[in-house]
Amino acid sequence: MAHENAWQGKVAIVTGGSSGIGKATALALVARGAKVVITGRDRTKLDDVANECDAIEPVQANSADPTSAASVVNAALYRWERLDLIVNNAGAGRPLPIEFYDADAISEICAVNIVAPSLLAKEALTALRKTKGAIVNVGTAVSRNAAPTLSHYAATKAALEHLTRSWAVELAGDGIRVNAIAPGPVKSGALTGMMGLSEEIALVVEENEAAQVPLGRRGVTADLIPWILRLGSSANEWLTGQVITVDGGWSLRV
Repeated sequence: MAHENAWQGKVAIVTGGSSGIGKATALALVARGAKVVITGRDRTKLDDVANECDAIEPVQANSADPTSAASVVNAALYRWERLDLIVNNAGAGRPLPIEFYDADAISEICAVNIVAPSLLAKEALTALRKTKGAIVNVGTAVSRNAAPTLSHYAATKAALEHLTRSWAVELAGDGIRVNAIAPGPVKSGALTGMMGLSEEIALVVEENEAAQVPLGRRGVTADLIPWILRLGSSANEWLTGQVITVDGGWSLRV
């Protein structure tokens, strides 16, 4: 990838960095010379990732907790004294038919997908202004169409896309760029993890989704990482407010 040296000495925060897209993003960043704070709720998984590289700082944090944002930003500044990139990758969502709507479940989805990225951006603002840094939000191609039983997941991720565009304009004067990716069906462990499906049901869902993708397969994290790095890189200083759908054409299906 061009401009890989743009990451030397840079510092990033990747939420939900203990597995899937977040882990792959963190490892890709450190491979290019960056330092990375990763967050997640599972201490063991965080430590497993951090043990792969001294340039990764694990911070156990629940994104649904509004007090976590300050501690995450402070961890980056305490260890490396700067911040160049935030990747808002942590997400929440699970199948929730209307007859099973629950205020707490809906509130948690909103807390993780909308409130958490907002508070992290707020806490990081001073540091990002100093470096003319970037924010990359991770949405979903699910929000491109109707999403029965996943409506709150899709709606909150659609809201994150709106925040992406609004922040891009609001922070442009500070030289801070804000973009997003909207992944389609990706093999990241989200179905059995975040979505809470059994292995058997997840396998059926994976097969059905793969059959719906015009390019013939589900995605893998390697399909997404180059886009996250490009959007977050200082080498792309004139790109902001964009949402890039990376889904093999899945959201275009009728």
